[in-house]
Amino acid sequence: MIQKNISLLPYNTFGIDISAEYFAAFSSIDELKNLLEESKHKNKTIIGGGSNILFTKNIEGFVLKNELKGIELINEDENFFYVKAGAGVVWNDLVQYCIRNNYAGIENLSLIPGCAGAAPMQNIGAYGIELKDAFHELEALHVEDGNIQIFNAKDCEFGYRESIFKRKLKGRYIITSITLRLSKNPEYHIEYGAIKQELDKMNISELSIQNISQAVINIRRSKLPDPKIIGNAGSFFKNPAVSEAQYLFLKEKYPLIPAYNIAESSDKKIAAGWLIEQCGWKGYREGNFGVHALQALVLVNYGGAKGSDIYSLSEKIIKSVKEKFNIELEREVNII
Repeated sequence: MIQKNISLLPYNTFGIDISAEYFAAFSSIDELKNLLEESKHKNKTIIGGGSNILFTKNIEGFVLKNELKGIELINEDENFFYVKAGAGVVWNDLVQYCIRNNYAGIENLSLIPGCAGAAPMQNIGAYGIELKDAFHELEALHVEDGNIQIFNAKDCEFGYRESIFKRKLKGRYIITSITLRLSKNPEYHIEYGAIKQELDKMNISELSIQNISQAVINIRRSKLPDPKIIGNAGSFFKNPAVSEAQYLFLKEKYPLIPAYNIAESSDKKIAAGWLIEQCGWKGYREGNFGVHALQALVLVNYGGAKGSDIYSLSEKIIKSVKEKFNIELEREVNII
C-alpha cells in the first residue's frame, strides 16, 4: 500500500523526523516490480533497516522499504555451506541463524545493525572481518527493466566499506538476496580489538564461533549506544588509509597513534575515533546532538535533532582532523 506524506522517524536509527512524499514496503519481487511501475517517473530511495542513513531533508518521490525475508541453506560441499537470505532479513538475525547451525565465518560481524541487503553495499566489517570474506553472490533487480541479475564477489568490486552499488551502479539496482559461503572448518579471528580480553573475562578456555559472537556482542554493547535509546548510525566515519611515509611522520609526533596493516599494501589504516578524540570532540554536545561520550566515531541525536545539524557537526570534525593531522576523513554513513 502506498502512503502519502509519511514521517520516516520510525525508519531510521538516527531518529530524524523528516517526511517522504510517498512511502511503501515490499515483501516480494512482484510487489517490488509493481511499485517500480507506479513510481516510474519519480525519484526512488530504497531503505532497509535505516541504520546507515542520515536524512537531512524531506524526501521527494518514493521511499521503498525492502522487507524481502527468508533464510535457507541452498547448497553445501566438502568445505562450505551456502546460505541464502532475503535482503530485508535483519543482519544479526542472519548471523545468529548461522551460529546456531555452526556455519562459520560471520561471527565477528555480530550485532552490526541493518539488513542483509545493505551488507554487500557497504561491505560491512568489524573485528578483522569484512562481508567480502564470506560472500558468494547476490541477486539484484535492475530498476529500469525489472530483470534479476547475479553478481559474484568480483562483480561487486568490494573495497573498504565500498562496493559497485555505492559508486557506478548507485540507484540502478535493488539487491533482493545475498548468498554467503560459510565454513565447515572455522578459522577464529580474535586478534582485533578487545576480543581476546573479553574471552578471558568470560573465562573461555575453548574457542567456538558461539563464544566469539558473544564476546563481540558484549564489546559492542559496552562501547556503542543502543539506537532505541539514543539516535545514531554506528560508526559515522571510515578509518582513513595513509601512506607508510605519512604514518611514520605522524608516529614520530604522536607515538600512541593506533594503526593497522592493510592486506597487500604498505599503507596503514589509522583509527578515525582516535583522531577525532585527539581533536577534543569525544563527548561534545551541542543542544540535542553531539559526539558519543564513549566512542568518538559515533555521532548521536539525543532527541529532536535535525539531520542538517548532525551533518554540520560532521563537517566541523572533518575540518579539525584535516587541520591537525592532514588527514581527510570520509563519512561511512549515507547522506540523503
